[in-house]
Amino acid sequence: MDFTPIWLTLRLAGLTTAILLVFGTPLAWWLAHSRARAAPAVEALTALPLVLPPTVLGFYLLLLFNPQAGFGAFWLELTGQTLSFSFSGLVVASVLYSLPFVVQPLQTAFQMQGRGPLEAAATLGATPLDAFFTVASPLALRGYLSAAVLGFAHTVGEFGVVLMVGGNIPGRTQVISIAIYEEVETLNYAQAHQWSAILLVFSFLTLLLVYGLNRRSAPRVG
Repeated sequence: MDFTPIWLTLRLAGLTTAILLVFGTPLAWWLAHSRARAAPAVEALTALPLVLPPTVLGFYLLLLFNPQAGFGAFWLELTGQTLSFSFSGLVVASVLYSLPFVVQPLQTAFQMQGRGPLEAAATLGATPLDAFFTVASPLALRGYLSAAVLGFAHTVGEFGVVLMVGGNIPGRTQVISIAIYEEVETLNYAQAHQWSAILLVFSFLTLLLVYGLNRRSAPRVG
């Protein structure tokens, strides 16, 4: 049994989650506290992958990654490699497609805190940045855990976007969901069953962890 698809999947999900936690945190913070008129539009754009068919996003990313124009040409000149049908392209696509699964739990966690803890920290002389790292972030720990778990799990289960952007190149872009598709196409149902069973168990454990965290953080009544 070749475990390369599993390694590629875990590598992709780990990188995507790390990038989203870094760049999704300021976005979630802004969405949680901003009263700007543009906030609803930004929030809608952030949540768009929840309703947008993966093939649509994948199609427009292929256009964006075109090595003869725009961002694709810039990337080619910068790195000497194309984004389409590459692992780097999968990372970019996964970051965009999994964005709401990280930003929304963080946004909810920040909103539940309110402004009280930050105002209290400010009265003690803390700068906004100090208050964020010493007060807001620790209070949002369960939000960070939920965001990391959901972002990682969603990336593991991606299919449409990664197939459109990365294709099916063994050792480079063939993640576990694509491997299942290939095994079914070749009527190798035994191998497809093994891959699918791994994803099924992983998905169940992921949801169990998220719901367990949510129940622990919920306020007790009575």
